[in-house]
Amino acid sequence: MTQEFVIGIARNAFYTILLVSAPVLVVSIVVGLIISIFQAATSINEMTLTFVPKIIAIGVVLILMLPFMMQKFISFAQYIFNIIPTLR
Repeated sequence: MTQEFVIGIARNAFYTILLVSAPVLVVSIVVGLIISIFQAATSINEMTLTFVPKIIAIGVVLILMLPFMMQKFISFAQYIFNIIPTLR
């Protein structure tokens, strides 16, 4: 097992994590930004106002993106299981 091999596995793992977490993070940031702009425009300083819309938006994104996320996890797991016999 060479250093390049281990770095390749780590790179694939980080890439998979990035692809799976990106939709949730982007939606969370966008919803938070929209709510912050709304709070600044209306002078409403309620801290709990951001939680409910974020939770709803993240729940919707998770439901819609779950097949994509599972496919990425399954393909990464298959990749790992396929390279196990080649390890020495």
